[in-house]
Amino acid sequence: MELYIVRHGKTEWNGNGRIQGWSDIELTDEGRAAARKTAEALKDLHIDAIYASPLKRAYETACILRGKREMPVIKDERIKEVGFGVLEGADVSKIRSGQHGQFTDFFDAPEKYQAPEGGESLEAVSERAGDFIREISEKHKNDTRIMIVAHGAVNKAMMRYIRRSELKDYWKGGLQNNCGVTVVDYSDGAYHIVEENRVFY
Repeated sequence: MELYIVRHGKTEWNGNGRIQGWSDIELTDEGRAAARKTAEALKDLHIDAIYASPLKRAYETACILRGKREMPVIKDERIKEVGFGVLEGADVSKIRSGQHGQFTDFFDAPEKYQAPEGGESLEAVSERAGDFIREISEKHKNDTRIMIVAHGAVNKAMMRYIRRSELKDYWKGGLQNNCGVTVVDYSDGAYHIVEENRVFY
């Protein structure tokens, strides 16, 4: 069975360098166009199920990627983005310059990252993402291909589970591009990364 793990299309906040987290920001026209090109590239793939974060930017991306396939897009709260609490909406470049040192750790030293007020730790998102992957892998082990459409940080949490990596290696491979596609094979109880962060636009 293959997992197709996809990041949502571009949003206005992506373009402006603002932290999104649980904020429910919609796709831009550019983001929708990239999703449509990705959908065209993947249109002939057999897919048994599609799961998406409930946040609009991921759910709409998943609906575009579904194309003409007659199946629901299943929302799952466990794969929504990391929550950033009071930092949501902030300019990333400004808060990485020293005003909020803990956000610098988010990318540069994830093992030291301390969630801001109202936010979520990387350990917490890793736990829910790992629980999701475990459940999906078992539920669909006899299927051909499952698509999962979510977000940059939570997708890395899924990959952390798949790789069995430590928290310090959270960002191994880099941040996934908008509409980037990562393919993972799951067979005989083991994961194998086939391709990582491929773009079709």
